[in-house]
Amino acid sequence: MKPEKRDLAFINATILDGTADMQPRSDSIVIVRDGTIAHIAEAPVGGDAYAHAKRLAPGARIINLAGAYLMPGLINLHAHFIGSGTPVSSGNASALIKLAQSNPLGRTLIHKLIKSAVVTQLASGVTTVRGAGDPALGDIWCRDQIRAGRFTGPRVVAPGTGITVPGGHGAGLFAKVCETPEDAVRAVRTLAQAGADVIKLFITGGVFDAEKVGEPGVLRMPPAMIEAACAASHEAGLPVMAHVESTDGVLAALEGGVDTIEHGAPMTPQIEELFQSGSGKQLAGRAPTLTCTISPALPFVKLPAEKTHSSDVQKVNGDIVCAGIVEGARRALELGITVGLGTDSSCPYVTHYDMWREVAYFAKYAEVSPAFALHTATAINAQILGLDDVCGRIAEGLSADILVTRENPLKDLAHLRQPLYVMAQGHLVENPQVRHMSELDAELDEILADNTPLPKTKDLPHAA
Repeated sequence: MKPEKRDLAFINATILDGTADMQPRSDSIVIVRDGTIAHIAEAPVGGDAYAHAKRLAPGARIINLAGAYLMPGLINLHAHFIGSGTPVSSGNASALIKLAQSNPLGRTLIHKLIKSAVVTQLASGVTTVRGAGDPALGDIWCRDQIRAGRFTGPRVVAPGTGITVPGGHGAGLFAKVCETPEDAVRAVRTLAQAGADVIKLFITGGVFDAEKVGEPGVLRMPPAMIEAACAASHEAGLPVMAHVESTDGVLAALEGGVDTIEHGAPMTPQIEELFQSGSGKQLAGRAPTLTCTISPALPFVKLPAEKTHSSDVQKVNGDIVCAGIVEGARRALELGITVGLGTDSSCPYVTHYDMWREVAYFAKYAEVSPAFALHTATAINAQILGLDDVCGRIAEGLSADILVTRENPLKDLAHLRQPLYVMAQGHLVENPQVRHMSELDAELDEILADNTPLPKTKDLPHAA
């Protein structure tokens, strides 16, 4: 993806720079050159911002933001791209995916669906997105198409297809089934050769594949397989992200060397210590982190079972997972453990244009300020990806990954939902549009406005 050929200057911008204590900086000028934020300046008091920008960047295209808010593009740490978020039963999805992957026409269709999802993420203000596992290595294909300039999209961090066990979460959909540690090592090496940026493991079950009340995060991947997969990944220089939805699962994942726990669960003192110091098996130079994903869990709590196409067992297990995610994130924040944000896009009720909702949920249920929630979705997420010297803040020398909104999101994070401009690595998208699902949006708006307290883990059936 090639940046704009000529310099671009945003004038009369109100900057939110993505730092933890960010405050609006009005009357600002931001010069973008060759895909990078080349210069940030204040307009001269009483002077002509347009003329000043022309002096700073002769020949630049000028965009007058008239006080609109310019901030780093959002970073989504967890997205599956093959679905839309429409709340329908999965039915025979695994059989359909297997059939699609088996022939060129089917793989082309998978790629088309993934491209549409990734482009929608960009139009909604997401300028970097980490995949969480998709069929046919579709996310790697999409990443490479964007890099080659064949279409405009966000920066994609791609795991390719995830790794699971027989009967495990994602089997037949977006994860390769491995039966032994040796199988997992071979799968990791194959993914690394295919160009994966990160390895995704499915260590525990989830809500829909739990067999009884109280076990939505049952440990399915043996510890020996976790450790072998992590060791092979780290040998290749790749971090490991892992689907984990129970306390037992988090413990096994951290002990085995997982770098980022996706979703999470209530912590024990042993888990807290592992998060803070690692097990000695994580990728060198980094402590484990937690990715908070409230978006896929909250509808189970707030909506009747028929809406989410879940059984009575799944409804209770959804409550357990939601409570565990929130409690785990809140405890991590108390302890200074790094927490990032992702949507788990493609799950029921999780669209590709709703990263802003995850930011709002985080502020509401983790009880952090809008500024800290936005800081998490930008600078902290960049840090988790090892990209903090590339993106995540509005600063000279960083990539021009920019989101502009008319109103101040620090007053209401819902202002993030309609960008005026999005810029990804210097490529400008003007008046970005997404195709909304109006009925689903209305239900999600009701969920966000609902102030009924979430259930607490201690009041729910025992989670495995």
